[in-house]
Amino acid sequence: MTNNRDAGTILVAPHQFPHLDRENALSEEFRLTLLAAPDQAAFSNAMADAEVVMVTPYAKVTTADFAALRRCKAVVRYGMGYDNIDVAAAAAAGIPVCIVPDASTDEVASHAFAMGLALSRRLPQGQAAIRDGAWAGRIAYDAPKLTDLRVGVVGMGRIGRIVAASWAAIGAQVRAYDPFAAFSQVPAASLTQVLEESDVVSLHLPLTAETRHLVSADVLRRMRRGAVVVNVSRGGLVDEPALAEALHSGRIAGAALDVFAQEPLPGEHLLRDAPNTILTPHIAWRSTTSLDALQDGAVARARRALAGEPLIDLV
Repeated sequence: MTNNRDAGTILVAPHQFPHLDRENALSEEFRLTLLAAPDQAAFSNAMADAEVVMVTPYAKVTTADFAALRRCKAVVRYGMGYDNIDVAAAAAAGIPVCIVPDASTDEVASHAFAMGLALSRRLPQGQAAIRDGAWAGRIAYDAPKLTDLRVGVVGMGRIGRIVAASWAAIGAQVRAYDPFAAFSQVPAASLTQVLEESDVVSLHLPLTAETRHLVSADVLRRMRRGAVVVNVSRGGLVDEPALAEALHSGRIAGAALDVFAQEPLPGEHLLRDAPNTILTPHIAWRSTTSLDALQDGAVARARRALAGEPLIDLV
């Protein structure tokens, strides 16, 4: 860690990175102190001296935090989700917020596609039968063949487009909904059609006040019987207690989640013992190259802010 007594800081939120070599080099380049906060309290308490705030999924930047930022040139989010940053408060404070949207697009898309394919072929049910000493029974008799499979993609940004193309490439019948993006790769449909008439519903959109609990108890009741849900975007998109109930009741055939409303997933969480699930610990973005790309991208955006250069990927 650099230690310039009167310097400002590059403030890094609590993280799980193996090292901060890039961030440390940046702090030395600009004669700043690198401060990696161990927890939310330390992170919030260090705002006053931050020249740049670098945010991971493991902390929030709140209205109070923005009020405390006296010298901040930018908030940089490692990754593309920014629901843990109060962007309205950022705008009011005149502090730009940047994201890193392209560090792991292929990884997240392939994770979602793999999860959806596994659910549509009822792999969790088959694994549970073997584990419990049973055999096939009626498993997968309700699984449409791939050319009959109706896939609904909600959100046609970078990741959603790849997911839609992957499903189309194996012959599935794909439709998508996105009120903001123009697309022609697959047919467009209404949100109601995508949610209620699909065998696989794959979510690829940000978490906002409008999208919170997009998959609600009511939506789960109206989905096709035998449908499955895939979420690699943000946990709050799905009403998790309602999803657990729908899985236990057999109302839907399965769910695959890489993201959760609270992370790490609490030990007593209702989804932990829900049947027919694939649960992964927010690793869809990971690969042999994604971590380097993520940190490189975040540091490059922080460098632009510190150098007074035009910022990219602004929220």
